Amino acid sequence: MKELTLAIVGIDFPNNDRARSNRRSELMLLTSGALMALVPEPRNPVDPQAVAVFSPSGLQVGYLSAERAPWIGARIRAGDEVVAVLQGVVGGAGYLRVRIGGGAPTLPAVRERDEEDAGEVDFWPDPDGPEFGA
Repeated sequence: MKELTLAIVGIDFPNNDRARSNRRSELMLLTSGALMALVPEPRNPVDPQAVAVFSPSGLQVGYLSAERAPWIGARIRAGDEVVAVLQGVVGGAGYLRVRIGGGAPTLPAVRERDEEDAGEVDFWPDPDGPEFGA
């Protein structure tokens, strides 16, 4: 089983639905650990390797980064169990914790905070590297 953190990019773009729903607002309403859906988009006109990210309510909140989407999409197409939960939102991106190969992803432990970093989300990205097929 492999577990890693992935960025959700494009959270500040509106969706193409009638309401022009707001991706960032949807993410901000969710709590860490919310189950997210990853959906490959082989017919995406910009990037056929794209993997869209959807909230539990079915609203698109963005995409996986172009660097990680081909690998995750290949795992999904191969029939691997890929489970994603929201880790948090930091700056211009949201972050998912993803587990490949069964079971629920684990979120990083919350650390003690002082007044300087009050209100910031704890985030520890995984190193990029060949062990995850990047």
